[in-house]
Amino acid sequence: MNLDLQPEHELVRSTVRELAENRIAPIAEELDRESRFPYEIVGEMAEIGLLGIPIPEEHGGAGGDTVSYAIAIEELTRIDASVGVTVAAHTSLGTMPILMFGTDDQHREWLPQLASGARLASFGLTEPEAGSDAGAARTTAVLDGDEWLINGSKMFITNAGTDISACVTITAVTGEVDGASEISNIIIPNGTPGYEVSPPLKKMGWRASDTRGLTFQDCRVPVGNLLGDRGRGLAQFLEILDGGRISIAAMGLGAAQGAYDLAFAYARERHAFGRPISGFQSIQFALADLATEIEAARGLTYRSAWLKDQGRDYALAAAQAKLYTGELSNRAVNTALQIHGGYGFMDEYAISRLYRDQKVLEIGEGTNEIQRLVIARQLGLP
Repeated sequence: MNLDLQPEHELVRSTVRELAENRIAPIAEELDRESRFPYEIVGEMAEIGLLGIPIPEEHGGAGGDTVSYAIAIEELTRIDASVGVTVAAHTSLGTMPILMFGTDDQHREWLPQLASGARLASFGLTEPEAGSDAGAARTTAVLDGDEWLINGSKMFITNAGTDISACVTITAVTGEVDGASEISNIIIPNGTPGYEVSPPLKKMGWRASDTRGLTFQDCRVPVGNLLGDRGRGLAQFLEILDGGRISIAAMGLGAAQGAYDLAFAYARERHAFGRPISGFQSIQFALADLATEIEAARGLTYRSAWLKDQGRDYALAAAQAKLYTGELSNRAVNTALQIHGGYGFMDEYAISRLYRDQKVLEIGEGTNEIQRLVIARQLGLP
């Protein structure tokens, strides 16, 4: 059993780490403080192909595998989760539905601009009254001649309102079958009349990422904007969420590694009672535990990505990785802030930002509770 990464994976890590440490780290605190979307960083990432890593080359992507993609998300989030989620949401949630379920015409229209990073895509599943219960969507799409007439709203949508946002793919109720809602997926281009994007939402963390509410009021799009088969919307998005959980697992892994790195460095620099605090057993044990758990998390995350690349069932592995890394990153940022003491409570120290950014990793892409339900079903429990 060879667990070594391939040379191309190591190249992805070194390339993304260099970008993250040299270009993102110096401005991460500023971006967070100003809640400013990092257009300049997105442009640089687009230039080196980071916004289309798992998209085939024939569609304008880098043609990389899921392991490479997970490593990139890990390394970005290790420095700044706002940048990490911008890439993750665009790739796993925004672009992949079009790649997986789109027609040839939809591929030609959307994939080149999305895979290149020239434009961003978003994913509209959550609604004000439909979060974990995604099947309770109230947004409707009524077929009116050769157009879909869309009414409703979405909430907490990433990448929908930037200057380079291209489109959002939403779930909408398109009818009723056997007394149940028929849910379909529809692509809505930004700028479509009747499609309104709210001002940026104010958040505890991920402040430099773009998060909005969306409203559709008599919004019309061509019938050809249906993505995949009518009535298969929920099933398609659940499949997309399986892959998205690898993204969030990679973010949890990166957040844990970033917190550990900060704590390790601070413990070696900070002196108390005449010596570095890294010499105290309580600090050593805390760091030893984190280092061990991070390696376990890395194994779970990379394995779920590898299973996807092998074309094997990865739903259980992705849910386990997402659950474990989300909870580990919580422990990691808490431990790291404790090691920093009072300084960790100050915004000028990076651990303060990592601490705030971490919490949503236990909520987005399915809460911890939902992950446990997914895992239980995968195990065969009723």
